[in-house]
Amino acid sequence: MKKTRQLQLMADKLRIHSIISTTAAGSGHPTSCLSCAEIISSLFFSKMKAGDEFILSKGHAAPILWAAYAEAGLIDPDELMNLRKVDSMLEGHPSFRMPMVRTATGSLGQGLATGTGMAMAMKLGDSGAMVYVLLGDSECSEGSVWEAANAASFHRLDNLVAIIDCNRLGQTGETMFGHRLENYQQRFRAFGWETSVIDGHNIDQILSSVEEADRSSKPFAIIAKTFKGRGVTFLEDREGWHGKPVPDEKLEEALSELGDPQVKLESQIREKSFSFQHIDFEPNRYGIGDMVATRDAFGNALVSLGRKNPKVVAVDAEVGNSTRTEAFFREFPERSFQAFIAEQEMAGIAGGLSALGYIPFAATFAAFWTRAHDFIRMAAYSRANIKFAGSHAGVSIGQDGPSQMGLEDIPMFSSIPGAVVLYPCDAVSTGKLVGALSRHQGISYIRTTRGKTPVIYGNEEEFPLGGLKILKRSDQDQALVIAAGITVHEALGAHIELAESGIYIRVIDLYCIKPLDEKELIRNAAECGNRVIVVEDHYSGGIGAGVAKAVGKIDHLYVRDLPRSGKPQELRKKYRIDSSAIIKVVRGEEKSPTPGEML
Repeated sequence: MKKTRQLQLMADKLRIHSIISTTAAGSGHPTSCLSCAEIISSLFFSKMKAGDEFILSKGHAAPILWAAYAEAGLIDPDELMNLRKVDSMLEGHPSFRMPMVRTATGSLGQGLATGTGMAMAMKLGDSGAMVYVLLGDSECSEGSVWEAANAASFHRLDNLVAIIDCNRLGQTGETMFGHRLENYQQRFRAFGWETSVIDGHNIDQILSSVEEADRSSKPFAIIAKTFKGRGVTFLEDREGWHGKPVPDEKLEEALSELGDPQVKLESQIREKSFSFQHIDFEPNRYGIGDMVATRDAFGNALVSLGRKNPKVVAVDAEVGNSTRTEAFFREFPERSFQAFIAEQEMAGIAGGLSALGYIPFAATFAAFWTRAHDFIRMAAYSRANIKFAGSHAGVSIGQDGPSQMGLEDIPMFSSIPGAVVLYPCDAVSTGKLVGALSRHQGISYIRTTRGKTPVIYGNEEEFPLGGLKILKRSDQDQALVIAAGITVHEALGAHIELAESGIYIRVIDLYCIKPLDEKELIRNAAECGNRVIVVEDHYSGGIGAGVAKAVGKIDHLYVRDLPRSGKPQELRKKYRIDSSAIIKVVRGEEKSPTPGEML
């Protein structure tokens, strides 16, 4: 009984912190904090052990998370008054700037997916710890929540607990099911979870349910009936208060209802850090002229890397025989995670694995990463160390048709702050760049081609991030042709044909799209009379955008129409990104399209 009373006092103390800090900030979501106070109190000051992880998926309730950290002695309580200030680590939603935050949240529906990845990492490390994810009822409308629920059940993550804070009210009214908790229970049960329905303001019921979760052989969902604004009469279960702090003139009234809870409790949670371990490996060797698809070279390099570094893991979306992660899955089944056709969940799994110190390589078709863009951008706010791989890039995949063609992926990844974006043209460069990615810490993306291409580099060549390769150069160069991936081979073909008629072009392999070597591009452009041609198997916002920003005016060959099925070479010719199109532009027989122009 004494323990229950102490935890209730702590819950009210957390409520007070949440109200005061949001009023001082002039913004925030205090009512969303008040509904989960007993849950936070019970977890942080009774249940959670040092190795356990907590994810606040309903990230707008960050003030109560900061309050819990303060009461646990992990931050100075005075810092709570700096909530949302530009120089404070206590932001409006959880982000990497607060060291205790393992994954950024606030874009709703992502926490459970990341929690599955963390639970997988714990299983892999045999830690015996638990992952607790606190979700709001509104975010349970997101399909990604149910992708995660499905995956957690399939992978038998009995170390994962989801707690649904069913406070009935969303931003503009009642949530989909309000307080009809059986709807949430039925859904989680349908996905293979064990469940418990409780009064989310009853400490004893909360503690009993988390103890039940410990004994479960399945992932466990606690559906907690709560009230938004709990503890303050003019806030509790009232519409119109979402995202609004208590005004100064109402502050005393709100605090008076909560009293002056004098309580100090110990917490077992501790700040933890994980380092990413890089181990050099020897990429596979190839001979000049060998015909090898870059996707095959990626798969080969991933296996070689995995043999050296036990922290390297792979995640795939049931297309491993296309992305070529299948060899890694065969050799390292314990380090391989199948997300099936659920790209958002795959990105979330990768984020969870990264959060606990693993180095995930996550692969699918380049086109399908667009579905997970929100997860990718949130991974950047978590400072995740994820290596994304996109195969089947561009119209060069051929007969499968436009739905399978990655033609939007380059700007998507390039827009992520600090991200590295790579597009190798042969097997040697692919293998070396996989090594470079393993050394780089942060979000990165490697784009690979379906069809076989000739090896053009020797095995001793190096490919530093931020670099480029000048493949053809002379003192008579009349134009600079910049290509990447498959179009490098088209540019080399154009060089041969033009040289036979006495016209020389300089050819650059822009294997690293970001960071871009702007100085080298500018220098080479100047040496070629500032006549620059960019050719890429992508829509207009890809490589050309970065090059134009660096060198100014360019002739740009890109896919200008919605593509169709056909043989790869036929499609490159049809959409004017092949050697013949380059030749015509160099000779002045055809103008390149204006930016954004469609056929």
